[in-house]
Amino acid sequence: MAGISRKYRMLRRSHAMWVSRRVWQPRLVFWAGAISIGLISVLFALLADRAQALFHVMTGDGGGWRFYLPLVMTPLGFVLCAWLAHSFFPGSQGSGIPQAIAARHLRDEDDRSRILSLRLVVGKIALTIVGLACGASIGREGPTVQVGASVMLQAARWGGMAQARGLILAGSAAGIAAAFNTPLAGIVFAIEEMGRAYEARTNGLVLTAVILAGLASLGLLGNYTYFGVAKDTVAFASDWPLVLACGIVGGGVGALFSLLALKVMRRIRRWNALQPLPRALVVAAVCGLAVAVIGVASGGLTFGTGYAQARGAIEGTPLPAFFFVEKFAAGLLSMVSGIPGGLFAPSLAVGAGLGSTLGLVFGAATGTAALLGMAGYFAGVVQAPMTAFVIILEMTGNHDNVIALMCAAMLGYGTARLISNEPLYHALSRVFIAEAIRRRRAEVPAQG
Repeated sequence: MAGISRKYRMLRRSHAMWVSRRVWQPRLVFWAGAISIGLISVLFALLADRAQALFHVMTGDGGGWRFYLPLVMTPLGFVLCAWLAHSFFPGSQGSGIPQAIAARHLRDEDDRSRILSLRLVVGKIALTIVGLACGASIGREGPTVQVGASVMLQAARWGGMAQARGLILAGSAAGIAAAFNTPLAGIVFAIEEMGRAYEARTNGLVLTAVILAGLASLGLLGNYTYFGVAKDTVAFASDWPLVLACGIVGGGVGALFSLLALKVMRRIRRWNALQPLPRALVVAAVCGLAVAVIGVASGGLTFGTGYAQARGAIEGTPLPAFFFVEKFAAGLLSMVSGIPGGLFAPSLAVGAGLGSTLGLVFGAATGTAALLGMAGYFAGVVQAPMTAFVIILEMTGNHDNVIALMCAAMLGYGTARLISNEPLYHALSRVFIAEAIRRRRAEVPAQG
């Protein structure tokens, strides 16, 4: 009888626990946050597409005075974005991935809220859309990571959850998964790029967030592959020199992008230190004008994310031989300008252009070369080879090239590491961490 009574008490205690608000409230808030990330990502994608379409409508299809409108519109748009980011949405500048990485290392809630908050969600989305509407060579995928991390961190506050680091990781993964419809890439990105020191106890958070955000996205847009279905496959013998070339050259060019971005941004930060806002606006104006000049010179190909050009190359349409150089420059200028915007999509476009050019040299199919170029270059820029080949596999829906893409990504990563051992996103995240430390040190004498 005593044993039965003890089991009965345990069952009652278990039942009370499961119906307790303290148990269900955090779960419900977390689930709602993950679904919200999916819905916001879809809305962001639709608005970004509309913004690019608006830019092309305003500038015309080629010829006429409207084709030269970006020479005025783009620098003004850059200045507007930089001013709004500096004055009303500090912490929204750049990709957004460094902010999410930095927030995982910051322990103080106030420091985290300066780079991850619902206010920044609004600012990041709005300013990225403005940037695309004025022709900036930026993407929405990095910003979606910051948006996802911000939403999930706010869910943690509302739900009374203590696992802030794990929730930021989960929100970031959900953002990538929903942005590209690439759930596996979201998980790999969380492990390889965001986590570096991955914590096993966050597995459930990451998986649940990715699943719920993905379901929300699928419910609105249906199942799709970002770049369509790639039909070309790598021939076992004849195309392997191309694999080597795309990996090594792509990794080298990607590392060059990373090195230039870090060095130029360091110099800009030093120059801006004396007069932050006026000089930031000057930098934005100069970069915007340069992006406009490159865009006009390229016939309009370098404006925007580069999605259409990358997809065309994957489908077999060769890109101009020097498109990758022009897109490289436009993406670099957009990044160092200080306006909000990511580099995922522009980097994939650069890689597709590089692969297309190498494909012409090796006499290979354009679609195959574009895929390999994307893998090598993207792995070189972000130094995350697993994320590179997984995301490209999911974005193209062709698993026949998995070994070739893995090789190109690993070669790109290895080449980039020889040139630069400082991963781009993590180097940029240290800027936000350093700012938080300086702010804390400045507060100590004031309090004393």
